[in-house]
Amino acid sequence: MKITIVAGARPNFIKIAPIIKAIESRKNAGADVSFRLVHTGQHYDKNLSDTFFEELKIPHPDANLEVKSGSQAVQTAAIMVAFEQELLQNPTDLVLVVGDVNSTMACAIVAKKLNVKVTHVEAGIRSGDWTMPEEINRIVTDSITDYFFTTSTSASENLLKYGANQDNVHFVGNVMIDTLTQNLPRVKQPDFWQEFGLETGNYIVLTLHRPSNVDEEKSLQNLLLGIDKLAGDKKVVFPVHPRTKAILGDAKLDFKNILYAEPQGYLAFMYLIKNSFAVITDSGGISEETTVLGIPCFTMRENTERPETQSIGTNTLVGISVENLTKHFTEFLQNGLREHGIPELWDGKASERIIDILLSEWKKS
Repeated sequence: MKITIVAGARPNFIKIAPIIKAIESRKNAGADVSFRLVHTGQHYDKNLSDTFFEELKIPHPDANLEVKSGSQAVQTAAIMVAFEQELLQNPTDLVLVVGDVNSTMACAIVAKKLNVKVTHVEAGIRSGDWTMPEEINRIVTDSITDYFFTTSTSASENLLKYGANQDNVHFVGNVMIDTLTQNLPRVKQPDFWQEFGLETGNYIVLTLHRPSNVDEEKSLQNLLLGIDKLAGDKKVVFPVHPRTKAILGDAKLDFKNILYAEPQGYLAFMYLIKNSFAVITDSGGISEETTVLGIPCFTMRENTERPETQSIGTNTLVGISVENLTKHFTEFLQNGLREHGIPELWDGKASERIIDILLSEWKKS
């Protein structure tokens, strides 16, 4: 079985690392399986791309489509044109896509039009918010997928509601947690740890990149000033996403607690999360990692495609107003972290299940 694995952006790199490890393990044990890794180039900042390959021991990509940035339409079209040539020149039995970035949808469409089977890892998650490009990417990808691998029973139920064949829907757990489990012993202090005077539990981690939070300069500044105030005696470490940095420009804001940092590699960022007092973010993936690490997470979005991080984990959805964030954060300071746990099958073995199922399915075909 020849598998072409697609990676396009930071979350993809984290998800493919354990899948590749599982393939190599099965191959070494005698299974007839190989992979070709295609990097679309959707993220090309050193700290958002190359570093993740190095730290997570992902092999050098067999192909880099070098698509880079552009509007949703421009980027998606460029990926499709380049990936079509990739598949025509390097035939494969199966295209494996992960997550919900533009590369996920674009490469799934190209594969299906070339009559190549598609596997979607992290299938079935839904926010219900059609203003999010990721939601459209998920729905389109899942509408043409052959093998679905889900992180939760609710994601599986979503797929069945949309008419997916139950025999092709597999609840396997979360590959993001596979990567976390495999790399926790390797996490390392960021270079700025001493300079910022950081100690375990004396800081909050902040990440922001979604348009609803960062696209309007004045509202972004007001949000940051509000977060700076609610932090009290805690420092706020803010690795600034390139998108957010561009909008902030050279604005001089009088912060008491917020400390700007460069985007971090996986091992340094996980060290930051693991040792933090709390996390404020608009990322979906971070709410999964904080759930497993038992770190309070406040997600600045109106909805989430990962409801299990709320119902079982440590995540609180707080909307996009600093007033609502302050209310929930104050309640946490008064009452402490609520009772929480780790979702079913988030045990670090999802990737092994995925490859075993694919090999089994391949034998049947």
